[in-house]
Amino acid sequence: MPEAIPLVVHATHEAGLKLGGIGAVLDGLLSATSYVDNVERTILVGPMLAGDPVVWERLTSPRSGITLRYSSLHGIFAGVPEWQRTALQQVEQTFAVALLYGTRRFGDHEHEIILVDVSNPNWDEINLFKYYVWQNYGFDAARYSWDPEFNLYFMIAGPIFAALKAIGADAGLGPEQKVIVAHEWLGMPVVFAAQMTEPGQWRSVFYAHETATARRLIEDHDGHDTRFYNALYKAKEWGLSLEAAFGNQDHLYKNPLLKLAARCDNIFAVGDLVMEELRFLGGPLSNANIDLVYNGITPAGITLEQKLVSKGRLQAYCESLLGYVPDYVFTHVTRMVPSKALWRDIRVLEHLDGMLRQADKRAVLFVLSTSVPAGRRPEWVAAWEEQYGWPAGHRGDNGDLIDLEAPYFFNDVEPFNRSATQSRIVLVNQFGWNRERCGQRMPADMEFPDIRFGSDLEFGQSIYEPFGIAQVEPLTSGALCCISNVCGCAGFVASAAGGLENAPNLVIADYVSLPPGYWLGSPYDALAIDGGVRGWIERSNSYTTAQTIFERLPKDEAEMQALLESGQTIAQRMSWDIVARDMLLPGLARALHS
Repeated sequence: MPEAIPLVVHATHEAGLKLGGIGAVLDGLLSATSYVDNVERTILVGPMLAGDPVVWERLTSPRSGITLRYSSLHGIFAGVPEWQRTALQQVEQTFAVALLYGTRRFGDHEHEIILVDVSNPNWDEINLFKYYVWQNYGFDAARYSWDPEFNLYFMIAGPIFAALKAIGADAGLGPEQKVIVAHEWLGMPVVFAAQMTEPGQWRSVFYAHETATARRLIEDHDGHDTRFYNALYKAKEWGLSLEAAFGNQDHLYKNPLLKLAARCDNIFAVGDLVMEELRFLGGPLSNANIDLVYNGITPAGITLEQKLVSKGRLQAYCESLLGYVPDYVFTHVTRMVPSKALWRDIRVLEHLDGMLRQADKRAVLFVLSTSVPAGRRPEWVAAWEEQYGWPAGHRGDNGDLIDLEAPYFFNDVEPFNRSATQSRIVLVNQFGWNRERCGQRMPADMEFPDIRFGSDLEFGQSIYEPFGIAQVEPLTSGALCCISNVCGCAGFVASAAGGLENAPNLVIADYVSLPPGYWLGSPYDALAIDGGVRGWIERSNSYTTAQTIFERLPKDEAEMQALLESGQTIAQRMSWDIVARDMLLPGLARALHS
C-alpha cells in the first residue's frame, strides 16, 4: 500500500449533490475504508447553482448530509476561524461570487466541500483566465463561450482555486503531497488554474468516466457501437487516429479538453474501452500513462429466502397487472436515454419467448425507466391506473408517455406484447417502486430493493457504457446480468472471476462482431455500417444471447442458490474498497511521484 496522501481535491459537478454516475462513484470511493485510511484530507469542489430552486432545496435539505461552516448566501460564518472568514470574503469580492464551505457525509465519513455560485461574476477575471488558458494550452475558450455549461466550469475554476488557498488547504505541503483529480472535462479548468497560478506545485489526475467524443459519435449515428468500434479496431491496425477516420471533432468542446488530459500527471479510465477510446484520440494521449480504475459495486449479502420473498412480490405485481404468475422475472433499471439501447431487450425476448414456450414457462420484464426523474404526481398515476391499467397500458396524450418514452421504447413494446405468448414487457415510467408512487396494484410491502433482489435477469445491453454499475449490481443477489460487450464492467467481472468462463452470472451480448464473410478492409469500410447493418446484426446475434440466457436461467432453488453464491463471490472481489486499495490509490501515488 502506498504511503498516506495528505491532500486529494476532487473537482466535479457532483461535489455538493449526487446527480448521476459520478456521484455514485464518489459515494463508493469516499466511504471506502481503504480510501479513508490512506487519504488524510479530501476536499470536493464544484458549482453551487443557487438560482435553481430544486437544486437549492436539495442542497440545504438535512438529507444532503451537508454541514455548513461558511456560506455568505446563508449568513453563516461562525464555523471558520476569523482568518479563514476574511480570506474567503476576499475571494468573493475579487471574483464577485458566493462561496459555500462545509462538510458532506459519505457513508460513515465526512469530507470537506467548497461550492461556488457565479450568478453575477466579475467578467474581467473570467476573461483573463480564459486568455491565460489560450496562452498556456492553446485552447480557444472564446470559441465555445456560447455554451452555458462550458462557461460555468470556466467561471468557477479561478474562485475554487483561490478558495482552496483561502482555507489553507495546502499549507506546508509539497508538490508530491497534494493532487487535484479532475472528474471529466468539467474538472479540467481547476487543474488549469492550479498549473498556471502555481506552476509545478500541484499534481493532477484526469479521471475519465467516459470519452465524450466516442459517446457523441456512437449515439449520433444509426450504426452505433457496431460502426464505431469496428472503425476503432481497423484504425488501430492502420495506425490512424480518431480524427483521421471520423474527421475533426473540435466542434464539440469536450474533444480538445479531453486531449489536454495529457497535461495531467496521470489518467484514470473506468473501463478497458475507455482506455482504447482515449488513445484513439491521438497526439500525446497515444503514449500517456493510463491506469484502469474500474468502478466498484456494493455487495449485499442476501439469502435465498430473502431473494424468494422479493421475487414473490414481483410475481404478485405481475399477476395483479397481467393476470398470470411468471416463472421468471426479468428487470431493467436504467435512465431513458439512447445509449441504454432498450430496444435490444425486445430483440432478445423475441427469441426467448419461443424457448420459454417449449419449456412451458412464462416470464415478465419490468423496465423501470423514465424521462421524468423527479416522477409524476402520485394522484395522476392512480388515475391512469384506474382508467386504463397503467403501467400495463400507456397513453401519450395526458402526460403519461413523454419525450423518448414512446418513440424510443414503448412503441415497440405494444407489438411485442400482442405477439408474444409466454412473456410480457411492462414499462414502469415512474421512479419510487412502492405503492405510494406506483399505484394500488403494486404490493403494499414492495420496496425498491425488491426489484434488485428478486430479479432473475437484469438487462443492460448498452451501445455506449464506460462501466455500467447498474448492470452488475444484481450480481450480488444471484441474478443473471445480460450486458453488451462494450460495457466496461465486463473487464472487471472477468478479472474478479479469473476469466469470464468462471462467471456464470454474466451473459455478454455481442453486437460488434460481424458475421463470417462480412469483410472490412479498412476503417472506412467500417464507417459505412449503418442502422440497417447494425439492426441485422442485432437480430442475428440476439438469438445466441437468448439461448445463453435460457440455458442459464435457474430451473430450481438449488440452481438459484448456486447463482447467488457465485454472484456474491464475484461481487465481493469488485467492492469499492478493493477498487480504492488496488487501483485508485496506486494511481494517485504514480501521479504524485511522476
